[in-house]
Formats: sequence, C-alpha cells, structure tokens
Amino acid sequence: MIVLAIIASTVVMSSCQQDEELNVDLNTINDDIRDKFVELGFDASDMYVDQIDNPLTGEVEKFYMLEGDIAISAKQMEEMLDSDIAHKGLNGEQYRTNNLVSQGRTIRVIGYTGNNANGLDSKMQTALQWAVANYNRINTSLNFTLTFGTNYNSYDMVVYRVSGGGGGSAGFPSGGRPNKFIRINSGTSNYDTNVVEHVITHEMGHSVGLRHTDYFDRSYSCGSGGNEGDGGVGAIHVPGTPTGIDPNSIMLACFGSGEDGEFGNYDVTALEYLY
Repeated sequence: MIVLAIIASTVVMSSCQQDEELNVDLNTINDDIRDKFVELGFDASDMYVDQIDNPLTGEVEKFYMLEGDIAISAKQMEEMLDSDIAHKGLNGEQYRTNNLVSQGRTIRVIGYTGNNANGLDSKMQTALQWAVANYNRINTSLNFTLTFGTNYNSYDMVVYRVSGGGGGSAGFPSGGRPNKFIRINSGTSNYDTNVVEHVITHEMGHSVGLRHTDYFDRSYSCGSGGNEGDGGVGAIHVPGTPTGIDPNSIMLACFGSGEDGEFGNYDVTALEYLY
C-alpha cells in the first residue's frame, strides 16, 4: 500500500536570477508562479496555497504546498530564485535544494509534549529518538541533540503533532538555519513505529535541504504525480549517487506501510557529501 507524506489537512495513507519582478499573491496561483516553481525543479502539477495555523506560536501564514508535504513561503521562493547555484542535472538520484544548513552546526531538536492535541504521543516520541539517531549515526559535520518538553522557542527544530491522516510536512532551510517547525499528522501513529520513524526522518531531511528523490516523477512512489521534464535549478544532483530512482531512499515522495525507517545507502552518501 502506497502512502503519501502530505500536509495535516489531507487524509492520506503520505541559480537562477529573477529577470522580472514576480507578482506574488498568496491567495491565488497564477501561471507565472507555477512556472517559477517548475523552473526551480518542483513538480507543480498539484500545488496549492494553504494557510497553516501554528498552534504553538499562534501565527498564521500562507504557504505554497508542493509535492504533498513541502511548505514554501513567498520569501523562500524568491531566495531560491535569487540563488547563484546552477542546475546540475535532472534524472539523477539524490537531490538537494539551493538552501542548506551551515556546516558544523549543532541542531537542537525538541519534541513538543504539551498536554493537548499537539503534543507527540509515546510512539512519536520513540520514533523521533530513532530519527535523530539516524542523523547522528552518519559521518557529517552536523550534530543533533534532542529533548522533550514545551519550551521550544530557543530550539532549531520543533516536532509537533497536528490532526490528519498519516504523513507530515516541513519546509526547507533558510539563512543557514534548518526549517524550524515539523508537523507530524496524528494518523501516522496508526502505523508501526518504524513507519513513524520514516516519516519524521523524511521531514527532517527536507528541513536540512533534501528534495524528494523522485521529485521529477512522483508516479514512481505515489502511483501518480507529474513529470516536469528537463528543468529546474532548485534541484541539484548530489555527486556519488546513481542516476535513476533509488527504491531504498527515505526521501521518496510517498511511503508504504512496511517502511523500516532507515536511510538508504545513497541517502547516507548524499548527506555525507553535503555536510
């Protein structure tokens, strides 16, 4: 069974230089906006605007939602368009974004445990411990620490629960810092702890700059999804990873009920190359 790692509101089982001023209106998606995301290497076939209410901060912000679980603000889109990193190829295996976390950084992760609908349940807490261990086990300059609690303001990554079917959502790094808020859908706990580990590890991957392995053809893991062809400066092939799709990658766009929660070998290669 294939499961889409998607945002909380949906029930699922889952450099270029700007040549002109971009008309950004987060109430609608016009052809110009869609074309810019295609230029950045995203599958924009099912993109939409979503208003995300952060229950921890009380802030409300609109995001472009792409490929099921990736939330990008208008500001982040403009940063990616302004990047001077050139596209390095399309049909390769592991891909990263233009935005990465600063080298040698200690990333302080907190699992939110508030006594409400947003606190991680016990299965999610265990899975988060396993996910952090996945990142610390590999040879990179990044170091992840983990605590549980409710005083999240000073932390780099905050993992919390939202209502919805299995899956989660996250954003990309900005300004050398990882994406801060990672949302894990409540329905994810209906699966084995290894599957929950998979979802959290996947969303942490986006938060440090990894793209979907099969971003150029999500029909591989999802059963459907667009293929944007030969375009995209925002997706950069990582040297040392093979061409074609890696069936063992934790960064495939969709997941199944039998996931083991571990990185594929080429996921490790990608992260060790980048960091």
